[in-house]
Amino acid sequence: MRIVIARFQHETNTFSPVTTPIEAFSMHWGEAARASVVGTDWPMAPFIELARRMGAVAATPVAADADPSNRVPDALFERVTRALLDEIRAGCDAVLLELHGAMVTESFDDAEGELLERLRKVAPRTPVLVSLDLHANVSQRMIDNLDGVVGYKTYPHVDYRATGEHVARLAHGVLTGELRPVTRWRQVPILAHTLAMGTDHGPMARAVSAARAAEREPGVLAASVFGGFPLADVADAGVSVTVTTDRDPALAQRVADRIARQLWLERAELIHVSPPLSESLAQARRLYEQPGSGPVLLFDHSDNVYSGGTADTMDVLEAALAQGLRAIATSPICDPEAVARLWSAGLGAQVEVEVGNKVPQPLLGRSRSPVRFEGRVRRLHDGEIPMPHSIYGAYHQSLGRTAVLETAAATLVISERRNEPCDAKLFFDLGIDPRAQRFLIIKSRMHCIPIFMPLAKGLVQCDSDLGGPTSSKLSLFPICRMRRPLFPLDHAMEWTPA
Repeated sequence: MRIVIARFQHETNTFSPVTTPIEAFSMHWGEAARASVVGTDWPMAPFIELARRMGAVAATPVAADADPSNRVPDALFERVTRALLDEIRAGCDAVLLELHGAMVTESFDDAEGELLERLRKVAPRTPVLVSLDLHANVSQRMIDNLDGVVGYKTYPHVDYRATGEHVARLAHGVLTGELRPVTRWRQVPILAHTLAMGTDHGPMARAVSAARAAEREPGVLAASVFGGFPLADVADAGVSVTVTTDRDPALAQRVADRIARQLWLERAELIHVSPPLSESLAQARRLYEQPGSGPVLLFDHSDNVYSGGTADTMDVLEAALAQGLRAIATSPICDPEAVARLWSAGLGAQVEVEVGNKVPQPLLGRSRSPVRFEGRVRRLHDGEIPMPHSIYGAYHQSLGRTAVLETAAATLVISERRNEPCDAKLFFDLGIDPRAQRFLIIKSRMHCIPIFMPLAKGLVQCDSDLGGPTSSKLSLFPICRMRRPLFPLDHAMEWTPA
């Protein structure tokens, strides 16, 4: 028995000013692809474990991913696709893929649909089972060219491994002849805000609960709710539901329609309205003044790295300092020029340096000047930080050269590369105890909640008044390619599942 297993992930923000050169991808081929996921919680790891348990050959042509940014180069997409298809042409009994579902390339708005269609032409009768991110923009083309799909059921995502294990269970049933999966879906015309997709409460929590309940019904193998990725200006952006059953397409469609109807009825709660930044910071001050220990978290979600942010907008930090907040520490601000200046000055040096606001954002019509800081170079670090217990399992973050600048009011982490902390260890390794800060500004939206909330007094979501590359103010973005009508862009529309 031979199983082809691969990983190809990118969440594409078509409004992001951050380009995606080929070197932005972490690329592993063949045996190195297998080794890259061993010990992690990525879904590909349980795929490989399944092959081992079944005594099957696990062919792993590629494992590739990059942090969210703008469109993926066609050359990279073609290279990865060619490697995968060459392995499939060599013969296999199943294909297990860890995809994201919101990849956009220079030529293909629906990159996963293009990939799966090419795969199906090469292997028309081979079972294809796929894991997808909760923020997948699912398309008909994707559904037409796969057999079974399982999406993450948590946001913040803490079920990577559970999702992979679910796919592996389906694959085991297919390979032993017990199951014959079929998948149907329903696209819901809602462009949900990412901050309204949390699965601990609200409509997404209720929809995911309905999906879990459906999975207990006879014949239902998997039910997944996708909030979509609203910062990809593509036709299929938005909410959808997929259901995989054993040999019963009618059942799959009924269940998908039922959950879709529930989401539509609660559509108003899938919209987030950001308060003015001054109100968010006033709330943070009130939280700090309450009893308890630990920092108040200020999540700068208008510049969220894991949605395609630049990690160099300074609006939240500037406003916090202007309001008199002190004892602030920041997660990495990406500014290679400032890092070079601080490394040249040397450890312990007193310096004056301009930080941030250096990446142009023409789509938002945004142009800001860097912020000047005076302080002491407190630490220089190579930025290589192993994280054996991150939210992804064993993980390694590479910040590039990194400097810690200590000023009178704030301690700034400044790095050569964009990064969102995957573990509080990032701060500790840089000589900063996050628990001892009054305020911790992190360029994140949801991912960092399970990491930092156990250490914190509270959390305030902060959106720049001027907008940023990942702002929740969708009206700031020049949307032109999404299907219409689409709520809330078309607020008065009516819809029922067909």
